[in-house]
Amino acid sequence: MSTTPDPRLVRHDEARADRYLQSGSWSYQPTIARFRAVAQMHRTRPAVSGLDGEMTYEVLDARSDQIAAWLIDNGLPASEAVIVQAGNSAETVLAFYALLKAGAVPVAALPAHRSHEIGHIGRIVRPSGHLVDTGVSDGVLIDLARDHASACPSVQHLLTVGPAPEGFVRLADVGREIAPAAARARVDTVQLGIDHRDVAVFQLSGGTTGTPKVIPRLHAEYWNNALVNSLVLNRDWRSRTAHAMPILHNAGVVNALFGAHSVGGCVVPLPFADPDTAVTALAAAAVTDMMIISPMEPWFDHPRWRDVAATLQFLIYSGSKPPKKVVERIAAQNIWMGQTWGMAEGPYTTTRFAAPPELRAVAVGTPTFDADDETLVVDPVTLTPVPTGEVGMLAYRGPSTIAGYFDAAEHNATAFHDGFLLTGDMARVISHAGLPYVVLEGRIKDVISRGGEKISTEEVEKLLRQHPAVKDAAVVAMPDRRLGERACAYVSLADPAAPIQLADVKRHFTALGVAKYKWPERLEILDALPRTATLKIDKVTLRRRIAEAIAAETAHVTV
Repeated sequence: MSTTPDPRLVRHDEARADRYLQSGSWSYQPTIARFRAVAQMHRTRPAVSGLDGEMTYEVLDARSDQIAAWLIDNGLPASEAVIVQAGNSAETVLAFYALLKAGAVPVAALPAHRSHEIGHIGRIVRPSGHLVDTGVSDGVLIDLARDHASACPSVQHLLTVGPAPEGFVRLADVGREIAPAAARARVDTVQLGIDHRDVAVFQLSGGTTGTPKVIPRLHAEYWNNALVNSLVLNRDWRSRTAHAMPILHNAGVVNALFGAHSVGGCVVPLPFADPDTAVTALAAAAVTDMMIISPMEPWFDHPRWRDVAATLQFLIYSGSKPPKKVVERIAAQNIWMGQTWGMAEGPYTTTRFAAPPELRAVAVGTPTFDADDETLVVDPVTLTPVPTGEVGMLAYRGPSTIAGYFDAAEHNATAFHDGFLLTGDMARVISHAGLPYVVLEGRIKDVISRGGEKISTEEVEKLLRQHPAVKDAAVVAMPDRRLGERACAYVSLADPAAPIQLADVKRHFTALGVAKYKWPERLEILDALPRTATLKIDKVTLRRRIAEAIAAETAHVTV
């Protein structure tokens, strides 16, 4: 049991924590105990089916035991972090459970993260290991992991999903020589030392206030977060839940990985791909449900989509409001479609099946923990509740919502109020059948939502200002049909006679080691950035300016 809590971890209020345990929203059991109970019940049923193969619960449980035992025997410390940058595959799922069984705390980084983000994360969590997927990002992650290990002395274990180069260990290759019973005994010994209040997984924020914040998800709540969501969606052991976005990020874990496994179903991790590859894989997997975002809409036009629709029972739309044409098209195929909204920090809503179509089209659903989730809509300045039905900032407190970011006391002072997470999302709440439905109405936080990934404009602006030619910078969202939004950078120059181009910005971000999805995709040079009466950069004007420019360009192309 944990005897010396990490002071960097903010604990939940004791009275609320006791209430969560009493209600069943929290569990005393660690995550692996929850997985094991399901695996025992569904031994011969498929647990994971990826493009790289399928495993039953029995195989996944036994092999992850052996790999975990090997990690324990080779000195991977329990309770310490391991940064994970892995794509969507059965092998990734195997590696993830092996780390959990060894007592490690996976840090769900993106394969797209580079030295700028990984270095920042590493300084916070002090990882003992770094696991990368050699099959994604054109091999760049190998050099990234080596460089990070050189700069971060705590990293002693370099691991891979996929073939391992010199100096790395492929987890899928190890532990076979360890007898299953002996492997289980080693794992059980480690698991006995885990307290329900310990961190199970470190997720990462979308970086809405700079580089990503580290989010501690606890053994007490993380599995339950997924279980309750799946029960709301009527999933069971027959469910085959596909996920084409990052499988280890919060939406992937809650909706798909733990989401499927908590009810004995099968998770189908698929890489995000072109419509032909993606739809063919979905049809072959006979999926019953999946989460979609706007860039996936072209999949509906593929000739084989009818094969997918033959087994598909429901779709969950995420990241933005679904266009009317998508709602109508899916309804015409007799496929139920709802919405979801969530944050890695824990808040999560899901549409109820009984909600009428007109409500499903506008609301992102209701809180998943009916009894224990608390939502407020507050004035963003005074933080006092606004009248029912009016728009304000959504504040969230509940069993799966964190009590604070990890090792971020200064940020926590402004991100929380009376235990409520101030989400930064503007919303209103409407009632239907006695349940509160959340309707999102925009964002306070200056963030760009690019194909489901959140980009902090503040972070990108700081990086732009490091370029010697840039005097000042402002980054705003520009509308994009495929990804929803992209980043447009407005800059003023230190020397107007020495202009820069977008290619120069890209080289600058490459040198800084910044994830590519954060790079500005359009550059506009102004003599001076517009200012408000209080001398703040007038981003309202800049957003309107780029929207009008794109509308004019689109109209010209159409004509």
